[in-house]
Amino acid sequence: MKASFYHTITLMGNKLDQANIPYQYTGRSALFVQGVDIDEYKNIDLDVQWDVFNEAMDLFSAYSPTKLEKSPETSSFLMDVEGVSVTVRCRFNTTIKTDPYRLSIKMGDMEVWCTSLYSYLYDEEMKRYSDEIHAYLSAGQQGFTEENEQAWNQNNYLALVNRYGDPVELASKIKQNPKWRLYPFYKYMGDVTGKKITHLMGSNGVKAVALSILGAKVKVVDFSQENATFANELANGANVSIEYIVSDVLSLSSEHESENQELVLMELGVLHYLIDLEPLFEKIKRMLTPGGRFILHEFHPISTKLITSNGKKHKITGNYFAPAIENNVVAFSKHMPDEEKGSLSKVVQRKWTIGELITAIGQSGLVIKVLEEEPNHKIHDIGLPKTYTLVAERV
Repeated sequence: MKASFYHTITLMGNKLDQANIPYQYTGRSALFVQGVDIDEYKNIDLDVQWDVFNEAMDLFSAYSPTKLEKSPETSSFLMDVEGVSVTVRCRFNTTIKTDPYRLSIKMGDMEVWCTSLYSYLYDEEMKRYSDEIHAYLSAGQQGFTEENEQAWNQNNYLALVNRYGDPVELASKIKQNPKWRLYPFYKYMGDVTGKKITHLMGSNGVKAVALSILGAKVKVVDFSQENATFANELANGANVSIEYIVSDVLSLSSEHESENQELVLMELGVLHYLIDLEPLFEKIKRMLTPGGRFILHEFHPISTKLITSNGKKHKITGNYFAPAIENNVVAFSKHMPDEEKGSLSKVVQRKWTIGELITAIGQSGLVIKVLEEEPNHKIHDIGLPKTYTLVAERV
């Protein structure tokens, strides 16, 4: 039955593409297209563009579609395609092609359109599949983490030295003004003296060392051994102590989740390495003591997903809503010699919208206190958001 289900989906998608009729599979059919295990393979749900709905019905006339069922919001018909029941529906006054969660998936030799599984994490009718969706994303995350870890352990130490210089020399600069290294989010930390702070995906240790200089008890979690080497040399150069745990954040052992951290920090270019935010924020909530704060300082999706800027010229080159998982060059590649850039591995990324982020934090039970959007400091880009700082607390 699964093979017939697959064949029917690709068959109908091909017919609609050839007829130039916009469509997308929805519900369990959409989950199947994206690789999620579903419990049965008997019913397919398909949405088509409302103003070409009659053309779609004519296109499938050979399958003896039933009489139309209409409501003020939708129109639909049923048909049997090689033993699989198919519901074809249109939603009036909506445009298929501008659905923010419409996604193209490769199935065999063709592209099939469906509604992204991420949309169903917020859909009340589809929440019964949330366990299956999260299990699917968790399995995918493990594979992507292995790819990302390989990339970040490939000459990253050299890139850090090329960017910052010798760790000991950098340490002396940090000691001169450690608070400057924590701009603009330090104001949300308060007096950090004696506070237990974990920096998740803490990379090169610059922020951790600055916090330790200010008197905090700092732990860093990051999967790059080369980052750890640089960070530990940096801490030694500053005559401070940090604990650096080389681990994927989601694989962090339970002993490190129950230490009642007063602050958990994440910053700049980290969220996109996760394809599911729910397990991250559940873990952060477990790490925090009641009243403890989570501080996230990140690049704004307007600048990472939507707009490119060159001097006074700005172009909308991306799709802010795109839920696609991408392959991109590793961030430190710009600090590598040209002859080595071509050999560097790619990293897997999922770029999140502000709405997706806030929803995921809210669903975790953390209470959002601040969302401060920060402008670009280049004068021609001053009207564009570059970064944001989000503060949430465990009640």
